[in-house]
Amino acid sequence: MDRNTILFNSPEKESGQNTTEDILRAVFNALEEKGYNAIDQMVGYILSGDPSYITGHNNARNLIRHIERDDLVEELLRGFLKK
Repeated sequence: MDRNTILFNSPEKESGQNTTEDILRAVFNALEEKGYNAIDQMVGYILSGDPSYITGHNNARNLIRHIERDDLVEELLRGFLKK
């Protein structure tokens, strides 16, 4: 039996579909398409961790769960403060 570790690259990661920015944009667009105030809903999710702030439309609720909230806040702060 071969015990070497095999590197598996999913097509989604290779195409960049799972970057934080891509996920946030997809979630934002899904919220807007459903008529929600996307910023308010995303802030509610970040502060509370309650996924019901995010619509299931276009798989947005599942996508946002791929990002750890503390990592998201850290990345947002880094982006905001690097003007």
